[in-house]
Amino acid sequence: MTSTALAKKPQDARISTRVPENVHSILSEAAALVGATVNQFVVQSALERANAVIEQERSIILTSQAARKFIAALDNPPRANEKLKAAFRAHKEQF
Repeated sequence: MTSTALAKKPQDARISTRVPENVHSILSEAAALVGATVNQFVVQSALERANAVIEQERSIILTSQAARKFIAALDNPPRANEKLKAAFRAHKEQF
C-alpha cells in the first residue's frame, strides 16, 4: 500500500438535491448572513431539524397532573387480572 493510499480519508456520505431558483436564492442569502456556504447552511439546518424531530419523538411530555397519576400508577400498580396473566403465559410460550 502506498503512502497516498494510507493518507486518504473515508468518503463522507453525499446528499444532493435540486431546488427551485427562488428557494436557492433564499438559502444563499441566509447562508451569506451567517458566513456559511449554501451546503454548510443546508446541512446544519437539516441536522438541527433532525435532532429536534428525534428529541420530540423520544420525549413524553405530561402535565403535572398526568405525571402525578403516572407515578402513582408505577408506585401502586393494580393487581394482575386473568387477562393479564393469560397474556404473560402466552408470551412465555412464544418466547
